[in-house]
Amino acid sequence: MSQPVMVAGTIPPPVSDSESRWTYLNNVRRNAGPYTSEDFETSEEAVSALDRKNSGAGGLGCEILKNLALSGFKDIHVIDMDTIDVSNLNRQFLFRHSDVGSSKAEVAARFVEKRVKGVSITPHNCKIQDKDEDFYMQFQLVICGLDSIEARRWINSTLVNLIDQENPESLKPLIDGGTEGQSRVIFPTITSCIECQLDMHAPRQAVPLCTLATIPRQPEHCIEWAHIIAWEQDKPFPTLDNDDPEHITWLYKKALVRAEEFKISGVTYSLTQGVVKNIIPAIASTNAIIAASCCNEAFKIATQANPNLGLEENYMMYSGNDSIYTYTFKHEKKDDCPVCGNLARELEVDPNFTLQEFLESLAERAEAQLKKPSIRAEGHTLYMQSPVSLEEMTRPNLKKKVGELVGNGDEIGVTDPSLGTVNFKYKLRFSKEFKATIENSSQSCG
Repeated sequence: MSQPVMVAGTIPPPVSDSESRWTYLNNVRRNAGPYTSEDFETSEEAVSALDRKNSGAGGLGCEILKNLALSGFKDIHVIDMDTIDVSNLNRQFLFRHSDVGSSKAEVAARFVEKRVKGVSITPHNCKIQDKDEDFYMQFQLVICGLDSIEARRWINSTLVNLIDQENPESLKPLIDGGTEGQSRVIFPTITSCIECQLDMHAPRQAVPLCTLATIPRQPEHCIEWAHIIAWEQDKPFPTLDNDDPEHITWLYKKALVRAEEFKISGVTYSLTQGVVKNIIPAIASTNAIIAASCCNEAFKIATQANPNLGLEENYMMYSGNDSIYTYTFKHEKKDDCPVCGNLARELEVDPNFTLQEFLESLAERAEAQLKKPSIRAEGHTLYMQSPVSLEEMTRPNLKKKVGELVGNGDEIGVTDPSLGTVNFKYKLRFSKEFKATIENSSQSCG
């Protein structure tokens, strides 16, 4: 699936105290404990008004929706652009075989509403990027179980951009879960954000082009060949959208033909999607544990019943290799974070690179990982991906060396269409090798 989980919703009233379903939950919400916050309230009004949440309906999303509904959250919005596939049924338990081909968001919403009376779930069968800032402003919490780094970075930058210092309600806590075994709480502009933590998600390991082009040995090699080489040769669509089923289908068919040519088995649509989007295979038990952690944090933030991951230890890791092991730590906010920081991040670059080579390197750098960047220097545009007229105008710069276009220590602004309107600020530092070349040449001239 393309974007499995984004949760947002409101937690208005549990159905009624007469319902035994809410007895234990209300014991927590009506009684202060040793760790409750000073803001914890036990009034009827407070107990009956947990707030809005937003979520999705994939492997994590199914678990999250169920947990939220059973935790007293009553107004939930679910965003998921995907449809149900047979391969989803082994772990996405809200779906049945008869649901195959239907919208994940719609089926999940109706299933949970039927099982948990009183909850209202609004499905959105679209990308998270299709919603504007006004949409996200209506929620008090956002929970993500997304299947790509790009989607996480987009929602992160969107929530950071919402911040208005004069409006406390513009702060939307972001709770993120991942099937690789982590949950984290982010208070935009206050704590470490997704971009601050980007170096924990290293770019995918590259496969040598000679292997892809001449001697593929694995189904993944065939898919990468279709992704990297065949797509550029054929250009079936103007740009590749990893979330577009039509684009993934094109890559799958190309990879399948390639695999048959080299007698390689194992190329499937699901694997194609996983390779192209760098998806980590999901395990049902891990989904359940991470979803439980995310919803536990949401409940604590909404009720102030207990301290949450956030201001102190804000990152939880789970490892199931040997029994069940979890640990938490604090990921520090970075002052030079290009999204939430105040300083331009230093970026080392070889000034002998062409601008084209530099832009391509931004996809591989752990501190950048940008796919289709446009770049500006102070006072002038170096290269813009769009509109077409500006791309044509700035295209000649791609062949020029970086050192010809900017100076050592100059600041540049970089944007990427997949990451919204955020402007990444970098301060360029030329490599030492280049400095040495300058010094040697000046000495020889002397």
